[in-house]
Amino acid sequence: MNRIALLAISLLPAFAVNGLADGPLNHSSNPAPLSLTAALQQDSAQQPDDGPTLPEIEVRPPANSDAQPEAVAPSDAAPVLEPPTGQPSGNVTPPADDFTGDFESQPLDPFNANADGGASFSESFPSLSEKTFGGTLSNPTGLNSVVRGDESLFETPRLGTIIDRDDLDRRQATTMYRALQKEVGVMLQQTGNGQLSPFIRGLTGQQVLILVDGIRMNTSILRPGPNQYAATIDPGSIERIEVIRGAESALWGSDAIGGVINVVTRSANPFRGNYLSPELTEIYSTAEASSYTRTAFGGWYGATGVYGGVSYLDVGNLDRGGDFGRQPGTDYQQYSGDLKLQRMLNEDHLLTFAMQHFEQQDLKRSDRFLPFVLGPATDGSVPTQRPTVFDPQQRDLIYGRLEGLLPDDFLFADYYSVTLSGSRTKEASTVDRYASNDPDAVPTRREIGEFDDLGWGTILTAAKDVDVFGKLTYGTDFYSESIDARRVRIDDPTLPGATPTPTDPQYPDDSQADRVGVFTSWHVPLTERLDATTSVRYENINISGTPNFDTLGPTFFKRTYQDWIASVGLGYELTDKVRLVGGYYEGFRAPTIDDLTANKTFLQNNQSVPLVGNLNVQPEHSQTYEVGIKFNTDRFRLQAIEYWTDFSSFISRETIDGARFLTNQTAYLNGTEIDGEYLIRPDLALYGNFYYTYGQITTSDQPISRIPPTQGILGLRFEEPEQRCYVDLYTWMVRRADRYNDSNLGDVRFLPGGTPGYATLNLRTGKSFGNQNQHHLSLSLENITDKYFRVLGSGVDGPGFNAVFGYQYFH
Repeated sequence: MNRIALLAISLLPAFAVNGLADGPLNHSSNPAPLSLTAALQQDSAQQPDDGPTLPEIEVRPPANSDAQPEAVAPSDAAPVLEPPTGQPSGNVTPPADDFTGDFESQPLDPFNANADGGASFSESFPSLSEKTFGGTLSNPTGLNSVVRGDESLFETPRLGTIIDRDDLDRRQATTMYRALQKEVGVMLQQTGNGQLSPFIRGLTGQQVLILVDGIRMNTSILRPGPNQYAATIDPGSIERIEVIRGAESALWGSDAIGGVINVVTRSANPFRGNYLSPELTEIYSTAEASSYTRTAFGGWYGATGVYGGVSYLDVGNLDRGGDFGRQPGTDYQQYSGDLKLQRMLNEDHLLTFAMQHFEQQDLKRSDRFLPFVLGPATDGSVPTQRPTVFDPQQRDLIYGRLEGLLPDDFLFADYYSVTLSGSRTKEASTVDRYASNDPDAVPTRREIGEFDDLGWGTILTAAKDVDVFGKLTYGTDFYSESIDARRVRIDDPTLPGATPTPTDPQYPDDSQADRVGVFTSWHVPLTERLDATTSVRYENINISGTPNFDTLGPTFFKRTYQDWIASVGLGYELTDKVRLVGGYYEGFRAPTIDDLTANKTFLQNNQSVPLVGNLNVQPEHSQTYEVGIKFNTDRFRLQAIEYWTDFSSFISRETIDGARFLTNQTAYLNGTEIDGEYLIRPDLALYGNFYYTYGQITTSDQPISRIPPTQGILGLRFEEPEQRCYVDLYTWMVRRADRYNDSNLGDVRFLPGGTPGYATLNLRTGKSFGNQNQHHLSLSLENITDKYFRVLGSGVDGPGFNAVFGYQYFH
C-alpha cells in the first residue's frame, strides 16, 4: 500500500480526537433510525440549518388515530407502509416544499434566492445536496450505492452524477447509449450498433467497473479495449444510474480505475399504499428506423411489493449525417425481461429477490462489414472484410438480498446488507473470413464459436455510527466464475460437403477465476468544517486455465494476484454553499482470463493467440490526485475537478521479436471536469458540462489509445414537474482528435488525419396530460443540421437528423 495513504489512515484517529484545524469538533452523530420504514421516508442528505431543507416526515405509530385513516393490514399482521401525508404517491424521496410566489418576488441575489432558509428554491432542478447516492427503494440502507453509503453530490469529495428516471425518460432511453449520452467525463464508443463501451477519464473496458444494484457486472472475459457488454441492460428497467469519476478500487476492488457506474433497477413503491399499476412505453426513432416497446407493472399489497416488465427493440440500419445514407451492418434485435419481489419481514428488515434477462440477436460488429471496412486507415492500409455476427449476446442476473436495521445495542453495526447472486454472460458468434473485398466474393473460412461465463457471488456489508469518530462502513465480497467455451472451423463453407472441425475456442474451456476482498471505509469529521473519508481494501484474485500456448501447446497455468489498496478523500466547508474537495485514490486491476489466454482478433483485424510470455504481466497500479470546488446555492450549482493519475504499472502491448506481448509500462493521465447549472428562474435553467483529458504512455512515448477529445454541452431547459412538461434546447460540441497511438494507424475506425470535430443542435420536449397525467408524449429532434460525425474510434458513424417520438402510459 502506498505509504502516503497508510500514514493518513494511521493519523486520522489523532485528528478526530484532537481537532487540528479551525473550530470545535462536530459532536453530533446520526442515530440509527427507529425503523427501516422510517428510514425510507427520510432524506439522507444533512442540510445546513440556514439552507433549504426537505419537509419534516412524520413516522406514524401503528395505533389507529382519529386524525388518520386506518391502514388495513393483511391477515399475517405484516407491517404496512403508509405514504406520508401530502406527498405525491409516485415519489421515492419526499420532494421539497412547493415553491410559492412569483419569480419577481424572489431576492435579487443572483446566486442565493433563499439565503434565509425555507423551502427549496426549485422543484424542477434539485440542488446538489438534494441528489443523494443510495436511499432508494432498491437500496434503502444505502450500502449498495456507488459510494457504499448515503451521500449527496455536494458532500462527496468525488465528481458524481445521478441520472434519474425523469432524465432517462427525457432522453427517450431505448439503449444504454442513450441513457449515458453526453455525461460529463464519459465518452461512449460503439464498435457495432447495439454495443457500448463507456470511457471515463480516458479508460474503458477492464479499467471501468460496472455494477447492477451494487453487484459486479465485470467478469474475467471483459476485453482490455472497447467491449460491448455495457449495452446489455434494458434502460426501461432502470430507476437511476450513479456515476463516480476516478479510482474507487479501495471500495470495489479490481477494475475500478477510471470510474464506477452503478445501475439501480426499479422497484415497487410502498408509499402509494395498496395498488397495482400497469405501464406502457412506445418509442420510435427515424434515424435507426427502430421501435422500442416496454410493458411493465408495479404493485404493493400489505408488506409485499412486485415490479416487472418486458421489452423489445427492433433496430434498422442507421441513417448517417450528410449524404452518406444508411450504414450496412447496424441492424439488430433485442428483448429483455425483469422481475423484482420485495417483502418487509418486519419494520426493520427487507427481503428482495430479483432476476433479469437480456438478449440481443443478429448483432453485427459493424466495422467489419463493407463498405465501412474499406476505410482507408491512417497508414493507407485496407483490411479485408470479416463480417462478424453475435447471436445471441446474452446477460442474466439473479439475486437475493436481505438488508435492514439492527438493534440499538448491537455492538458491531447499525444496519447491514447481505446479497447472494448468480450471473451468466453468453456470447455466440459467427465470423466469415474472405480473401478479398469484392462484394461478390464468398467466404473462404467460417468460424462458429460460443462461450458461456457462469458466476456466483456474495456480498456482506455493514455500517456503524461511532459518535464523534464518525461512521464506519465495512464488508467483504466474493465472486467466482467458470467458462465453458467451444469453436469450430469450416473451410470453404459454401461448398457442398464442407464439415466443421474443432479448433481452439476464444477462451480455454473450463477456465476459472475467483476474487475475494475485504474493505473498510471511515467517514470522520476532523473539525467543524473539515471531514475525511478514508478507505482500505485487501484483494486476492485467482485465475486458471489450459490454453493452447504458441510454443508449449495445451498447458495448465494458475496465477494469483493480491494487493492492498487505499484512498483518502477530503472536504472543507468554506461556507454552507461552497466546499473545497480533494483526495488521493489508488487504482488496481489484476490481469484477467482475457488478458492471458484469449484467442481472438484485436485492433479490428489482427489476431491474438495465447503467449507464454503474457503470464509474466503484473497488475495495474495507479495513483490519482484530485482537487476541486463545489458550489450549491439556490441558483448556481457547480462541480469542478482537476485530476492527475500516475500509472506505476499500465498494461499495454509491446512488439518483441515480431510478437505483441502484454507488458507493464508507465503512463499518466490528467484532465479537467466541470458540470453545472444556473437557474434563471425556478423552472428555467442554463446548464452545461466540459471535460478535457490528456494521456501518455511514458515508456513508449505514445498517447494512450482512444483518449477522448475535449468536449462539452451547453443547453437551456424549461421544466414544470407537475405535468412533466419540459423543453430542452442544447448543443453538443466536440473538438478534433488527432493524437493517435501507433496501434490506431491501421484501424479504419480512426479517420485519416484525425477524427474531425463537430457540433450538433438538439431539441427535446414532452408533456403529460389526462385527468391524472397518466399519458405522456415526448419528441426529440437530434442533430437538426444533419451533421456527419463519428465518435472517436467507433465502428458506427453518428446518426444524422433523427426525430424520436415517444408515448408513455402510467396508471
